[in-house]
Amino acid sequence: MQYKIDPKEKFTVLTLLDPSLSSNLVPELNDLIKNLGLTSPKNLVLNLEPVKDWDLSIMALLAAHQEVFYDNNTSFVLCCLSDDLQNTLDLTEYGEVMNLTPTESEAWDIVQMEEIERELLDSDDMEFSAKE
Repeated sequence: MQYKIDPKEKFTVLTLLDPSLSSNLVPELNDLIKNLGLTSPKNLVLNLEPVKDWDLSIMALLAAHQEVFYDNNTSFVLCCLSDDLQNTLDLTEYGEVMNLTPTESEAWDIVQMEEIERELLDSDDMEFSAKE
């Protein structure tokens, strides 16, 4: 599997360069995403622009990672899906749980907004605890 990693201040952009993501890539992609979620910055933007098709097992893997990232108070955003990828995703329920944006720039905005939201929620929790 070919990919490019571009670390930013608040997130990492992972661009998958293979035009086809088949089920035999699941173990390698799983390890890659898992490791990126453990290193700073822990928020991940997955750019799928070069990808033209993907297997159901890849969608399932990404949906599972979406849940893990959010359970760990980090962001996981997929961006730049081709029409073919989007159409395939729409045939499943995974599209409803994945955080999707049309462009990488919009994915960055989502990550930054979620960071602010988490900071506000943390400060509200601290304020509530102080009042008790």
